[in-house]
Amino acid sequence: MARAIHINHVTLIVGDLEAASRFYEEELGLQRLPAFELDFPAQFYRVNDTQQLHLTEWEDNTSNRGHVCMQVEDFNAIFFRMKELGCIDITPWGRVRRLPDGAMQMFIRDPSGNLIEISCLPETPIDPAIFEDELVEKQQGLFKSGRDDSRGTRGDDASLFHD
Repeated sequence: MARAIHINHVTLIVGDLEAASRFYEEELGLQRLPAFELDFPAQFYRVNDTQQLHLTEWEDNTSNRGHVCMQVEDFNAIFFRMKELGCIDITPWGRVRRLPDGAMQMFIRDPSGNLIEISCLPETPIDPAIFEDELVEKQQGLFKSGRDDSRGTRGDDASLFHD
């Protein structure tokens, strides 16, 4: 059986390629890469040595809960900047929170409405002022949907980070 070995790229659909490109470059610090000679608007970005983000402009609808998660070095800086820009969205997955593994979790919208999860390593120092913000869950924990449906693999050792 064939086995997937890593995520090569994620493609997000955007309504305005220029606005989305500015957001991913200026707010998330991604580096432009050349795209193939496509016949539609597209911009490729380097996320790290093996992963890319592709933006393509279409008129498709965006998902309310579907998202890509990006790990950041400085959660504090991006929290305050995204709050300033009004990009934090607590409606699909709840307030900004510290997860049981210690990582921080926040959901933001790009200019086209794509949902992006922002996370950091569990040991990242977090500014105590963040926990005083109205957008932040006061207690460590997980989003509660109220659906009471626990299908899928669960475990006390769950984490966004693994070897």
